[in-house]
Amino acid sequence: MYIAFGSVYLSDILKDGWKKYLQPIAIAIPLLIFIPIYKVAFPNKNPKYIAQHSESYKKLGLLRWEDGKDHLLPQDFADMLGWRELALKVDSVYLSLPNKNNTLILCDNYGQAGAINYYTKQKLNAVSFNADYINWFDLSKEYVNLIRVKEADAVNAELQETSPFFQYSILADSITNQYAREYGSSIFAFAGAKIDIRERIRDEIEQKKNYR
Repeated sequence: MYIAFGSVYLSDILKDGWKKYLQPIAIAIPLLIFIPIYKVAFPNKNPKYIAQHSESYKKLGLLRWEDGKDHLLPQDFADMLGWRELALKVDSVYLSLPNKNNTLILCDNYGQAGAINYYTKQKLNAVSFNADYINWFDLSKEYVNLIRVKEADAVNAELQETSPFFQYSILADSITNQYAREYGSSIFAFAGAKIDIRERIRDEIEQKKNYR
């Protein structure tokens, strides 16, 4: 909006007299400023190149993420990586399960759920307790399997906490792209539910909504 108003304003004050000769300068200034920004602020280099030439990015603070630490890539770029890998690996885990049509795919965050729903080849519908996905659970059918996608820093306790409710459990796969922000996020497969897991899901949904 500011650019639009500013452009109209400049065109008005530079349209008459000697000021009209400043029009090329007004056009050149943003272009000259854009060139150095283009080299580092846009994801126009592959991840390996950025990691190998990290100093120019680090000087501008572009490698510092919201956790306050420097990483291999800028956070916005790292956010774009690993989604397709996650979806295809969840597809593979889904196909390996018995009674696959009665499988709930539960993710830690809306980014994981959105990536699976967009890139899946099996027309899967992943959900999460995060953001608006909490309203997308289909609890009208019974689930006997669970595919659980956990963030890297929350992986260790998952088997211990969830496996008692299923006959079979395994850490099936993980995101291996070292440049992805979701690097290390893991995919757990649980099969043969011993309980109606919908009750636990309802309780979790209620707790999350009350917390809001």
